[in-house]
Amino acid sequence: MGRARARTEIGGAGVVIIAVVALMAVAACARPGATDPISTNLATVPAELRAYLEDVAGAGGRRYAVRDDQDHELDGLAILAAPDGGFVGVSHWWSDALAEFRIGLSTSHDLLTWTWQTDLARQASMPAILPGSDGGYVVAWEQEPDNHLAFAWYPSWDDLLAGRPSKAFQAEQRLSDCAEGTPNLLTASSTSVSFGFHYFGDCDLDREARGTMDWLTWTASKRPELDAAILAHGVRGGIGDRDVIAFRGREFMVIEAMSVRDDWSTWKVYLVDESLAAEPLSFATDGGSRAFTNPTASIVEFRGRPTLVVTLFVPQEGARGGEAGSLVYYTPIALK
Repeated sequence: MGRARARTEIGGAGVVIIAVVALMAVAACARPGATDPISTNLATVPAELRAYLEDVAGAGGRRYAVRDDQDHELDGLAILAAPDGGFVGVSHWWSDALAEFRIGLSTSHDLLTWTWQTDLARQASMPAILPGSDGGYVVAWEQEPDNHLAFAWYPSWDDLLAGRPSKAFQAEQRLSDCAEGTPNLLTASSTSVSFGFHYFGDCDLDREARGTMDWLTWTASKRPELDAAILAHGVRGGIGDRDVIAFRGREFMVIEAMSVRDDWSTWKVYLVDESLAAEPLSFATDGGSRAFTNPTASIVEFRGRPTLVVTLFVPQEGARGGEAGSLVYYTPIALK
């Protein structure tokens, strides 16, 4: 979801919309502690993955409208295993005093209770984080003004906690004169980064793209084939946040789209396979909420088991039972 739409939701729900980053277990720079057991029956993988993603009410742990210990929203919380045995997350929150979004860094030992550590960027939203293949951490986000992509590399865990980057890059708009943002990181290092993002096509509707960056310059290309896979479901609004899911030796994608233009109650998340066949996910929450955006997830080691941890944003227009805001839930993964 783009920044202009996030501002709209603040006016209606008092919360910020986001979620970036990934359900990632296998990649060249996979998250620390990630585990991806291999299934012996690949035909069952899509159904199994759907079941894990959709069953919020039956998850091992869950929390709606989650905030940190400073009462900051944790919108777009993207989670990694931390070197101290706990977890670290990046998210964004809205400062009423300064009338701006900020990227916050927080830590947790139980995936549901979060302690704010520092802010990484101002006038910024939609963060993503990935460990560098050569050490440290790369964080990406959508930067204002002139909504564009921004990146920072933190060479160590201590540098990340202190908000002390050694490299930074601001990517000038390439595909849209209006907005580019919602990055998801695919590979990351101190020398190069590859990522997905959205661009505000014709300054009208969000569409999909991918890019690469070497900390000096960057390249961008549109992804019309991915757009087409989602538009085939009758989608008439924007197509936004997306990420790769590595699960049981296969690669999938989760991606958000608004079915009816400018109708926040129609946000859905789709599961897309390698052939770009897409199906909408039907999340089952305790209160029966019906709209979901910005899926982020990761497979982490938690309490001695590989565990899928997922975050979603529940727009007020589609929320039920007081569930509006950021949702975090986790489910142990069955070994096969």
